[in-house]
Amino acid sequence: MTRRPAAGAAEDLTRDLDLRLLVPALAAWAVSAGTLALHPAGLVGLAAACLVTAALVLRWARVSLPLAAIALVLASTAGHAAAREAGPVRELAREHAMVELTGVVTKDPVVVGGQRLDGATVRLVLRVDEVSGRGRRSSVATPVLVMGDATWQRVHWHERIAVKGTLLESEPGDDVVAALRPRGEPRSLSRPGAVARVAEHLRAGLRDAAAPLPPDARGLLPALVIGDTSHTPPDLTDAMLATGMTHLSAVSGSNVAVILAFALGGASLVGVRRPWRPWVAVTALAGFVVLARPEPSVVRAAAMGAIGLIGLSRSRRTAGLPVLSAAVVVLLLVDPWLSRSYGFALSTLATLGLLLFTRTWGEAIGRRLPRRIRSWGPAIAIPVAAQAMCAPVVVLLQGSVSVVGVLANLLAAPLVAPATIAGVAAAAMAPLWPFGARLLCWVGALPTLGIAKVARTCATIPGGTLPWPDGAAGALLLTGVTLLLLLSGRWWAHRARGHPVLAAGVIVLVLAGAAPTSAVTWPPEGWRFVACDVGQGDALVLATTPGHAVLVDAGPDPTTVNACLRRLHVRVLDSVVLSHFHADHVDGLPGALAGREVREILATPVREPAYQWSQVQALARSRGIPIRDVVAGDHLSWAGVTGDAWWPARRIAAGSVPNNASVVLAVHSGPVDLLLLGDVEREAAHALLLQLRRDPAMTAEAAGFDVVKVAHHGSGNLDEGLMAEVRAPLAVVSVGKDNDYGHPSPKALEVLRRNGYAVLRTDQRGDVAVVTVGDDVGVTWRRR
Repeated sequence: MTRRPAAGAAEDLTRDLDLRLLVPALAAWAVSAGTLALHPAGLVGLAAACLVTAALVLRWARVSLPLAAIALVLASTAGHAAAREAGPVRELAREHAMVELTGVVTKDPVVVGGQRLDGATVRLVLRVDEVSGRGRRSSVATPVLVMGDATWQRVHWHERIAVKGTLLESEPGDDVVAALRPRGEPRSLSRPGAVARVAEHLRAGLRDAAAPLPPDARGLLPALVIGDTSHTPPDLTDAMLATGMTHLSAVSGSNVAVILAFALGGASLVGVRRPWRPWVAVTALAGFVVLARPEPSVVRAAAMGAIGLIGLSRSRRTAGLPVLSAAVVVLLLVDPWLSRSYGFALSTLATLGLLLFTRTWGEAIGRRLPRRIRSWGPAIAIPVAAQAMCAPVVVLLQGSVSVVGVLANLLAAPLVAPATIAGVAAAAMAPLWPFGARLLCWVGALPTLGIAKVARTCATIPGGTLPWPDGAAGALLLTGVTLLLLLSGRWWAHRARGHPVLAAGVIVLVLAGAAPTSAVTWPPEGWRFVACDVGQGDALVLATTPGHAVLVDAGPDPTTVNACLRRLHVRVLDSVVLSHFHADHVDGLPGALAGREVREILATPVREPAYQWSQVQALARSRGIPIRDVVAGDHLSWAGVTGDAWWPARRIAAGSVPNNASVVLAVHSGPVDLLLLGDVEREAAHALLLQLRRDPAMTAEAAGFDVVKVAHHGSGNLDEGLMAEVRAPLAVVSVGKDNDYGHPSPKALEVLRRNGYAVLRTDQRGDVAVVTVGDDVGVTWRRR
């Protein structure tokens, strides 16, 4: 008599089989990501070698199956690469040729870096089918990234267009062959197809129906349903990033799972027979994909959402891992460049975590809950499993670990489904009954506002986000820590139960050493000056009275300057001084003005670039804020702070006119004396040096500075004589990490070192603060 294995043994055997099927998919993924930059011929050679080796070791399935999967993906990558590289686009890009392209828009226009005062920077992908350049016309099938201005926001998905511009070569392995800087506006050749027009009509209807909602709901509801984040408030985006909730504002597997669950549940309630319910789910899924646009990211989300639902189904639970493994390979065959996509990695890892851990962790959590809520265990386990699996990839994106991410996602999870369903229903109803769609949007606004409240509240929890090494090293470190906890967690829990006092002491010590103190010590007591970490730009804050300050320049991004002012508890800006009108000093102005009283704007009289001056003027006029000029010789005074304008004394045509027209301020704040040099270049700096030498009062003042804000982010285009004349104990360089300009330059750092300055950089230190205790002056900083 044959003995049947016990249920547990059978489950273990199935799990082993599932894991064996997962290995080929992961191996193919890894090899694909590492070989995308190879020539198609090299890819074919590798695929053939893997296939031959797999045939030789066919009897050892654990080796042959991964090799076969790798061979398939490599062969597919070679075919895709050969097709897209065929034609002259790569060669024309190497020559930076002026070309005319004709093609179809395959990815929606996306505004990069937020709304900028100098016009939006828009990116989209064009599948080029015809290129004209260097006197010849060719038919191709090549993806090209288009980097345009605000006019490109009018382009529609799947619209056929023609455009002229300069081609730039992309990096090997990128998902596009070249980039195009367009000259002029796009010319529409044909409208999108019927499916695309229907999708756009539904999306526009949802946006219109959501327009009357409060700002948070108006931004989040379309984001939850169709991934449209264009109206999401910047500070809410920051809060969702800090709490690990950004996946909610993109079309992801969780959205798809909600739609499928609702369709299946609704079909059951209205009496649809079981054999027909999958067809109802497929129809609902197809409709959602059309609404969200069948782009690669949406198709990926649809696949992962369906797999996740299979994994949670009791009758099909063991099929989850094989289906996920097959889906990974198939998606890589269709689009090999997904192997380097963060979105693909996050979707796959989240689904894998759900399949591997939700059941066991849910049962374990349920056993520790009160009897009435024991069934909540799996619901709690889902975000925990997803967070554990995705955390190493998230570190690559933001360089920090969210401690409150699990809590925030747990609190938001019950609100996602009703908001998503209401939004999808509103989009479907909008063309037929706009008033009903608006009512549905108000229904969806309630849970959406709850999601926003969760994000904002959890983002303010002290120590909610821990700094972590970014890049590959940080990801590998967090992966190791996660694996250690998964593999030895039970052992550590057992040891902790046996020695509770020792365990509690270790936990307290770890928390004390790891928790950032800036949450409770920032802003530092007695702060007089802070150079905000706003990336490649300037945003300098001078304290006046409690809650009041003077802002010198506003940085390149509204979100970062707003966040810095909030950290400093600044509610009123007595003045905003704009040293000049370049984007990295004025584009953040909307964020500085957001929710604050601003009494005046002081600015250089040189109104260049003219388009940015007009934007600043319009923004000030809309808020009723007066603007007045600052020139050399002006004396400025605020509560506890005075400033003397040393420059501009005249217009300098050499070099950069706007930079050389920067307002230069000698500031006195209690015992602290500062020199803020704006972005003056060598010409203006030397003129300032000569003026300083002619004026005994300025000469005497120059000998007493405590801090010099280095000009132009540490550019090498400086006047060494001026830096020697105004030497101070501390030089602050406001500069962006890994910027494209090479700032601060080795020359500037050498000049500062030679003249005895201690250099603090915002890209290395974060916010840099000068503080006073009595008459003593010190410096501290708040790391990223």
